[in-house]
Amino acid sequence: MPFIPHTETDIDEMLGVIGAKSFDALFDEIPAELRCGALQHVPHRLTEMEVVRLMHGRAHQDRRGLNFIGAGAYEHHIPAAVWEITTRGEYYSAYTPYQAEASQGTLQLLYEYQSMMTALTGMDVSNASMYDGASALAEAVLMAERSHKAGKRKVLVPRTLHPLYRKVLFAIVDAQQIEIVELPHDAHGRTDLKAIENFEAGSFTSLVIAQPNFFGVLEDVDALTDAARAKGAMVIGVVNPVSLALLKPPGEWGATGADIVCGDGQPLGAPLASGGPYFGFLTAKQAFVRQMPGRIVGRTVDLDGKPGYTLTLQAREQHIRRSKATSNICTNQGLLVTAATIHMSILGAEGLARVASASLQHTIELAQLLIEIPGVRKVFDAPGFHEAAIALPKPVAPVLEALAGEQGILGGFDLSSDFPELGNALLICATETKTPADLRHYRDALAAVLAKA
Repeated sequence: MPFIPHTETDIDEMLGVIGAKSFDALFDEIPAELRCGALQHVPHRLTEMEVVRLMHGRAHQDRRGLNFIGAGAYEHHIPAAVWEITTRGEYYSAYTPYQAEASQGTLQLLYEYQSMMTALTGMDVSNASMYDGASALAEAVLMAERSHKAGKRKVLVPRTLHPLYRKVLFAIVDAQQIEIVELPHDAHGRTDLKAIENFEAGSFTSLVIAQPNFFGVLEDVDALTDAARAKGAMVIGVVNPVSLALLKPPGEWGATGADIVCGDGQPLGAPLASGGPYFGFLTAKQAFVRQMPGRIVGRTVDLDGKPGYTLTLQAREQHIRRSKATSNICTNQGLLVTAATIHMSILGAEGLARVASASLQHTIELAQLLIEIPGVRKVFDAPGFHEAAIALPKPVAPVLEALAGEQGILGGFDLSSDFPELGNALLICATETKTPADLRHYRDALAAVLAKA
């Protein structure tokens, strides 16, 4: 829909009808000290030609390089058909399917998405997506508190969880008086199981388990899940959906499986796109379905016995009384979910497993090449998925700057700010998009940069 701004005459006429002296008078109930005032950094209005030139300039700044950064956003190959189909008008313009009779295509796609996510995670139910992985985790923690009859408003969170997830989690649940207790990791990069054993039974509501964790290390999910169960706590899994093509699904962790599983769906057909938009997923056991935030699509039959799809268990404040709503989520990342569903349909189970296997193998090969450089070593010796932490003999930030500026290589994620105890540590990632020549080029470039005085 084209944007047609109101003219000054239009504004004066509308203000005259409602009896307001000025546009600012519409907001006179807001104290002056709370108003932001003039928007100093918003530029003067531009012509269409000037806007196009500005956007091309911004796009040029987002230069592409040989990318070895992971840390929650991954460069996977996206088949051309995915976004060709996703951006068809039927999907691209679709919004919240309030009228089921007019939205059967969208609803069926969301139902298929939910089915795929429950198959990947080994859980019973899935909602129709969340904003992103970090907020999905926060919603999972709140969901656990609502579901646990003897909730202690305390959640155990491993330090091996993505640092941004930890920050978002704190920002959302701290205001609701839920205590976050961080668990340390051992010398292998895994969550320290002994730290859980120090807690009394019933003293915390849930345990978060990241698989793989932020370092790319695979956690002992069976032992962690059973340890939480022994303390009477629920288990929340945070997973990379691509890894589930190879790894045991959270529904099979330990003796009873995880209770809630969440994560970011970006690896499933969403381009890096300078950081978004992405989408979060959330699945759970059937016992907790009425505590799930967001929306769930159900399949039924009509009066003629034909299959039909509709929104069900809509626990949003738009649908039920606010006091009974599970979340204030007002919509979902429907377009990204559409892309993910098409992406998984095109790849299939076998294709997704090939992507995961190639990513795993390439990261192993890259780490092996890099530790051939004098002074470079692996930080952890535990098995991992498609990321690995390596230690450099020099500070990481200038090394990454040199790699990007001189070689056009995005060399990884600097761990030294979030994990200073690891020293000059760098998180590297290689997906199926990298070739043996790419890996050797990175090794040679890093060796050259480290060799400089």
